[in-house]
Amino acid sequence: MLRRWTSFYGANPLHLLVLIGCFALAGYAVWRVIDNPSLPRMALWFVGAVIAHDLILFPLYALADRSLSGALRALRALRRGRDGPRVPVLNHVRVPALGAGLTFLLFFPGIVGQGSGTHRAATGLAQEGYAARWLLLVAALFLVSALVYAIRARRYRAGSSSRATTP
Repeated sequence: MLRRWTSFYGANPLHLLVLIGCFALAGYAVWRVIDNPSLPRMALWFVGAVIAHDLILFPLYALADRSLSGALRALRALRRGRDGPRVPVLNHVRVPALGAGLTFLLFFPGIVGQGSGTHRAATGLAQEGYAARWLLLVAALFLVSALVYAIRARRYRAGSSSRATTP
């Protein structure tokens, strides 16, 4: 029965259930804001965000990822034959870069100092320090990723040296 469903639908039944849930959530969100006078502005912002992501941001970070992959492949080719860690480094760069990008988007107004009057009125706090704290967070993300990479590389070296000495 599951095979017949998968051949008919093209995916697991759970996929359809999740899609129905997403559409229900989207419908509820539209129902909640349909009478809001700022709905055209929200829709314009949403369409602008989709266009900005799909036409500008996605090609940029896809290009950056391809460039990083190519550079790492070239470094691996140069190191061929030498002993070194065989632990892939790509995801140890991707994950903190993704965290940096998402937190930058989340805290963008505070980082660039936009809307300081509104921020002060809403929280009673000044916006100073957002950029410095964001940079510290990004540094911590990359540091933790580098530590995890170093631990993995060391474990690999320890495991490969014990395999080499085992008869």
